[in-house]
Amino acid sequence: MFEDIPVDVGLVHVGERIRKNDMFVELGGPSIEEKFELVRVKKPEEVCDGAITVVGPDLLEMEEGQKYPLGILIEIAGPELEEDIEGVIERRIHEYSNYIEGFMHLNQRYDIWVRVSKKAYSRGFTTLANVGKVMIALLKNELPIIERIQVTIFTDKTEISARYSDAKSIYEARDARARGLTDDDVDVFYGCALCQSFAPSHVCVITPQRYANCGAISWFDGRAAARIDPKGPIFPIEKGECLDPVRGEYTGINDSAKKRSLGTVHRVYLYSAFAYPHTSCGCFEGIAFYIPEVEGFGIVMRGYKDVTVNGLPFSTMADSTAGGRQVDGFHGISLEYMRSPKFLAADGGYARVAWMPSDLKEQMRDFIPADLFSQIATEKDVRTVSELRDFLSSHTHPVMQRWKAEEEVLVNGTNAAVQVFSGGDFPLTSGGFKIIFKNARITADRVIIEPVQPKKPGADKK
Repeated sequence: MFEDIPVDVGLVHVGERIRKNDMFVELGGPSIEEKFELVRVKKPEEVCDGAITVVGPDLLEMEEGQKYPLGILIEIAGPELEEDIEGVIERRIHEYSNYIEGFMHLNQRYDIWVRVSKKAYSRGFTTLANVGKVMIALLKNELPIIERIQVTIFTDKTEISARYSDAKSIYEARDARARGLTDDDVDVFYGCALCQSFAPSHVCVITPQRYANCGAISWFDGRAAARIDPKGPIFPIEKGECLDPVRGEYTGINDSAKKRSLGTVHRVYLYSAFAYPHTSCGCFEGIAFYIPEVEGFGIVMRGYKDVTVNGLPFSTMADSTAGGRQVDGFHGISLEYMRSPKFLAADGGYARVAWMPSDLKEQMRDFIPADLFSQIATEKDVRTVSELRDFLSSHTHPVMQRWKAEEEVLVNGTNAAVQVFSGGDFPLTSGGFKIIFKNARITADRVIIEPVQPKKPGADKK
């Protein structure tokens, strides 16, 4: 199928990582402000079937080691196609482009991040038109309802800027359609396995009030995808019995998670970042991270370039959050989930949020309760956890009630054990045996950290 492409194309390459030292060029990514990928349903006469256009410098004209903007526009036509399917097909860009050897695609929508390896370039992968060929062939093969398709790839900054705001408006219109539906209104949720190649134990659950972590698939998108491709990566999950309406635990989700993760994940809380939080792949738009010094959460999104209030940048916390693990206090989220009434509902919702970047706070103004808006700190208010605690105290943030409760416990002398470790698989090797703790959670009354002094040469001979 791909004899004219100079590198291999196949499922075996999904999950390939291209490190900075191995890349020829980077397209999009965190250092590029405007980038997008978009699928639009058009009238048949508006689509030139099989056409591939690169607008801007192609790979052959790019300088090794540099970063360039990126926009991907796929236009499709067919009598059975409707606008509701656009987001579903759009998410396939991530899956299918990763079939290409030496081509790494991460994230989605306005967060796309692509790298082309030096090895692929040296073997003749010198035009982005190859990506278009793969998209056209695989999308038509997997989704026969697509009768006509054309692909335009933009690397020209001006051309991308001219389309960027329209793309974001389209994303917002899609998201808004799903906001009137609640989790109680439906009997079926949906799961997505698109990211399991990067995080094998990740089980993404999509409900009306909890978008996919990537922010690209709503409950309506999930329903549409499962209908047009019943054997595809997006599948229905029967809710089953509701075990905990506050945390959002359902027997159907637990059964699906256990099966899909091969037993690694056996319980999931949809609305909590503790105990059995929803797993995170790596495509999440943001992270809700617990700040124990203030008993509250910080929120940071992928595009934030500074360090957060806990002194860590997004990239460092992403490493601790991703991989399909359930890590207490590190929770991958989407922007749309932050607009949901179920956002961290079991943990206190916005009454538990203590810090977020100022741009994000303004973006969420209509969804943060008005009485809490001024009580949430940003990077313009504080830079350290100590300053954050002072800010929360002076603004009478609701988390202060938790401080009082903690002080009362300490006064009564009943200090609870602190969790010091949590992980999906924790191997321990001793005496010729390997013991694996599944979903281990270890607590301790105290944690003592002491520096280890290196021994002086010859000290053991005395």
